[in-house]
Amino acid sequence: MTAPLAMAQARQMYRYINAEGHRVVGYQVPPEFVANGYDILSPSGALIASVPRTLGEGEREGLDSEARRQREAAEEKERLRKWDESLLLRYSSIEDIEAARDRELRDLRIRVSILKGKLRSLKQQVENYQALAADQERLGDAVNVEHLAAIDDLQSEIAATERAVVDRQAEIASVGSDYQKDVERFTTLLDIVEMRRMMSAES
Repeated sequence: MTAPLAMAQARQMYRYINAEGHRVVGYQVPPEFVANGYDILSPSGALIASVPRTLGEGEREGLDSEARRQREAAEEKERLRKWDESLLLRYSSIEDIEAARDRELRDLRIRVSILKGKLRSLKQQVENYQALAADQERLGDAVNVEHLAAIDDLQSEIAATERAVVDRQAEIASVGSDYQKDVERFTTLLDIVEMRRMMSAES
């Protein structure tokens, strides 16, 4: 066997589908058929690898959407698993959840009450300074600059306190909603809770 013939026989081969739909084996894939995909063969004809066809834009988008859907489904499954695990560790009944909710809401409402009390005190201080300034003006005296500065400071503190009240009230609504979700989710776990109670009683 001549050297050129031996080299030709040792060359890698390719298998592809031609324009007529026939499977063809050759030493190269014509450029117009590359996008359709092809197989890479060893010199003996054994399959080495397969190169998939090039996907169209719509197909790529479909694959991306499916991959995203699967990823989101896996993330949601893991989120629920952690949620269930946390609920089962912290509570043994719906009453436990409701008691925890009531404690947290009570603390938040106390904080709101304290903030509102502070707000009333700040506003009263502003009124007192304003009354002093009015008296000074009626007497023809210059308004005390320190009193005016104090009023400005108090007004800023009032605005900050009012924002804090709004934030705490929003937190109260959020906490109530979150605990309600916990109650609804825990309801789906009651079978597991009951099974644990039975196992504990047996042991």
